[in-house]
Amino acid sequence: MSQSEGKLWAIVLAGGEGVGLRALTRQLYGEERPKQYAVLTGSKCLLRQTLERVALLVPPNRTVVVTLASHARYLAAERPALAEVTVLAQPADRGTAAGVLLAAHWIAARDPEATVTAFPTDHFIVDETVFMRDVAEVAAYVRTDPERLVLFGATPTGPDPGYGWIECGERVGWAGFGPIHRIRDFREKPSPDVARRLFTLGYLWNTFIFAIGLRALIEAGRQCIPLLHDRLVRLGVFAGTQYESWAMRQAYLLAPAADFSRAVLESSSLSLAVAPIPASTWFDLGTPERVARILGRSGAPAPSWLGRLRPSA
Repeated sequence: MSQSEGKLWAIVLAGGEGVGLRALTRQLYGEERPKQYAVLTGSKCLLRQTLERVALLVPPNRTVVVTLASHARYLAAERPALAEVTVLAQPADRGTAAGVLLAAHWIAARDPEATVTAFPTDHFIVDETVFMRDVAEVAAYVRTDPERLVLFGATPTGPDPGYGWIECGERVGWAGFGPIHRIRDFREKPSPDVARRLFTLGYLWNTFIFAIGLRALIEAGRQCIPLLHDRLVRLGVFAGTQYESWAMRQAYLLAPAADFSRAVLESSSLSLAVAPIPASTWFDLGTPERVARILGRSGAPAPSWLGRLRPSA
């Protein structure tokens, strides 16, 4: 690697409140615990599973977890898994755009030429070693084309309107495990009727796992959400100082809320591409119904609550 090339970093998004799984976490824990701190498969919470998966490719000292300050008591229970990673505790929830871009600006203050990968915490991956090898190949492709954001797209199993939907265009590259296509169309959480049409047209589901050059990511934030960018870019002045936490609180006071998929991915400010993966590789754990269906299909260890949950058809 040349002196001018940055390293590979990971952003782990753990700042949501997990509204879609509140009924389930209330049943499991007697409280509306955010899903990333819940044990749904195996013996570890989703956040810890994600960190262990990411560590197969990116070392903990280049992993940034974005969460909320209000989650402090849940984070404390996961302290051993967080010992070497950086945790950015947002003062308030300003949406996924703030989560992604806060981490991007933090990384930029330390490694401005970095390539970044992003991972939600509500996923189940069947073969993590193989999947992270695929992520490594996509990151290597992005290093040659850092202006392009490459999403992983899963083959849909039905017309679920709760996902983002991706139409593949022409092939623009190769990632070893398969082709990378230009994204011709991106639809975030369409109506049920539109989702049925996109399903029949062969669109893919957006997994929200992606790789991109850091500079391009920050520039996309500047173009698509300038008010949020203006609040976050000021944090670089305070990076590594005793005023960093204070500066973050000030930045979030007037920062607008924005969804990354709607504000950035649906815009024309980024060159988007998709790397298709089989439906049997990746599973979303965003609702109780998905969790129940997925556990039955994936072969994951069945937790005790599964028998009490009645998934919808």
